[in-house]
Amino acid sequence: MDITINASFFPHTDPEASLAFYRDILGFELRKDVGSGVMRWLTMGPAGQPDTNIVLAPPAVGPDVTDDERRTITEMMAGGRYAMLLLSTEDVDGTFDKIQASGAEVVQEPTDQGWGVRDCAFRDPAGTVVRISQAG
Repeated sequence: MDITINASFFPHTDPEASLAFYRDILGFELRKDVGSGVMRWLTMGPAGQPDTNIVLAPPAVGPDVTDDERRTITEMMAGGRYAMLLLSTEDVDGTFDKIQASGAEVVQEPTDQGWGVRDCAFRDPAGTVVRISQAG
């Protein structure tokens, strides 16, 4: 069996803020921009990895989502508990410094973890926790 990950979906609450975070701060490429206003889907991915994508999409917009579910999703996003993205880099400290200088919300400064990685974490504009570990 030959299965690959093509795309994972993460919420956005402001497509322009998300575009600025993922493109301008993290350096991802914008691959597709569909829709308008808050009903806008952005497909993005790391340069040089055309088959690896994240889709930033408005959360809880389907007609089958109840008001209670929307409220729960909004609360979880605000608390950084709705989604998480794990990335890796060759230089976690340098990457942290660059992202921190952009004004992104820091969740965790670079830390050596007990399970053998050094990582840091930020929140994207929608509250998604973006953890970045040192490749190694």
